[in-house]
Amino acid sequence: MNTLAAPPAQIVLASGATPPRARPRWDPRLYQIATLGGLLGYGMLALGLDVKPATVVVLLASVLGVQLIGARAAGGRFDPWSALISGLSLCLLLRTDTLALAVVAAGLAITSKFLVRVRGKHVFNPTNGAIVAMLLLTDGVWVSPGQWGNAAVFAFLLAAAGGLVVNRAARADVTWTFLASHAALTLGRALWLGDPLAIPLHRLSNGALVLFAFFMISDPRTTPDSRAGRLVFAVLVAAGAYVVQFRLFQTNPLLWSLAACSLAVPLIDRLLPGGRYDWKAPGIGRARERSLS
Repeated sequence: MNTLAAPPAQIVLASGATPPRARPRWDPRLYQIATLGGLLGYGMLALGLDVKPATVVVLLASVLGVQLIGARAAGGRFDPWSALISGLSLCLLLRTDTLALAVVAAGLAITSKFLVRVRGKHVFNPTNGAIVAMLLLTDGVWVSPGQWGNAAVFAFLLAAAGGLVVNRAARADVTWTFLASHAALTLGRALWLGDPLAIPLHRLSNGALVLFAFFMISDPRTTPDSRAGRLVFAVLVAAGAYVVQFRLFQTNPLLWSLAACSLAVPLIDRLLPGGRYDWKAPGIGRARERSLS
């Protein structure tokens, strides 16, 4: 018998070896959805967040509906996970008394993923882009950065939960670089001005800051592809937030800075190229995206 003509599977069986089985990999977005959902539940039940159940239902239903419509129009498959992440993030950050504005925000978040793209990649983090657009277009929405308080215990728990998410998504580098840069700028300014350390420490022990660092700036679909690019991006966002807060004296500096710096990501990817991230292979990140999510 000519074994060279035998199918590969028959050769393996003849040798008595069993082909290796790839370990099933959980989609890291499921961890993020569980964490964001837990934070939302904790905020509504324990902290009394000013978000109505009806708003939560409308936001989540809207992002899923727009995602379904967009996927079918683009000829791709319907992927609910990224839409749920955007919807939960809007529930945590965006505040409005008008359900129609909540629907518009959800539509902007998901639509931007299909329409605002460069080389097949999102330009803006959907949640960040939608919030910034709504703040520019209407005075009927707002963001409450102090809603989570500054209790050290809660910030630690939030950081631990976020750490799980970003490590599963292979984007911990951008989170820790941003936090280090932001802390250095905040503490450095206080030392330069002679302020007591209680002031910068109060600014840094904020749950909203941790929420931004672990769940928004770390989005694998909108951060630069290479590690060097992500480090540059993180420093740019921290520096931009510093300028917005202490030079332009505007509120929500992190959101404005991220939206502005996201415009530089295509250029960073061109100057510091890297493998495109793929949710199906988080540890590799070199396969091209196969669906519009």
